[in-house]
Amino acid sequence: MLVTSGRGSSGIVTPEAVVLEFETAGMASRLIAATLDAVIELAILFAVVLGFFGLSELGLELGGLSTALLYVLLFLLIFGYPAAFETLWRGRTPGKAALGLRVVTVEGGPIRFRHAAIRAMLGLFDKFVFSGIVGVLSLLATRRNQRLGDLVAGTIVLRERTGARAPSAVSFAPPPGLESYVASLDAGGLGHEDYAPLRSFLIRATGLAPPARAAVAAQLATPLGERLRTTPPPGLPAEVFLACVAAAYQQRNGGPQTVRPAFASVWADPLSRTAPSPPPTTAQAADGFPAPTNGYVAPS
Repeated sequence: MLVTSGRGSSGIVTPEAVVLEFETAGMASRLIAATLDAVIELAILFAVVLGFFGLSELGLELGGLSTALLYVLLFLLIFGYPAAFETLWRGRTPGKAALGLRVVTVEGGPIRFRHAAIRAMLGLFDKFVFSGIVGVLSLLATRRNQRLGDLVAGTIVLRERTGARAPSAVSFAPPPGLESYVASLDAGGLGHEDYAPLRSFLIRATGLAPPARAAVAAQLATPLGERLRTTPPPGLPAEVFLACVAAAYQQRNGGPQTVRPAFASVWADPLSRTAPSPPPTTAQAADGFPAPTNGYVAPS
């Protein structure tokens, strides 16, 4: 769910009630990006027109075909250029990329062709009707700086370049003693929409109060268990199960290349910044799984 905390500042509320804030692009940056794209489109059109003149100089007269080709080219530049780039380049056009902008859905996910097509079609209305006044008024009137095409398509334009430190990849290793259990999990049925809230919770769980931390872990573990068609072993804490699922997902998908270790869930002191030491082999739960070092004891 997307929330708005102020003009140009929005956020996505993850299932663990953590708000991931981001900054929407303002009118000035979007106007500059659109101008750069327009320059590229005009350059392509100019090059094609010069090509037609060159052909005529060589005695190759295309007649009405050249006019038809110009109309097709205009359509491709006005509609196809933004739709194709935003679909294939994860919400960016060359102009947006130069300004550090990206189009995403209001849920924060990547846009698809239907989103880009709607934005491109209504972009004709936003940009050309009444000399672009409609688009400007829409940007000024909406709290998330959306033009009409964004409102209909359900998209927003974000600023990717900010003063904040760039996020780094996180590696989830199997909890000590549960390597074989992680290997037995089939994470093939999990998609990014399943992994994203799981990853976010495991990273931010140390900032939650213990009761809320346990409750959110249980809420996440139940649907994930159903998706994986597995039931966590008796006595295995929900948060440890989530750590196992995250490790299995990364193992299946190759994992990040450059990583910083994630905290080791309930298997280590939440305040510790070092990798957890393996739990004592003498402390065993009733089901045979190693007991965590934070005092957890499996129910009898």
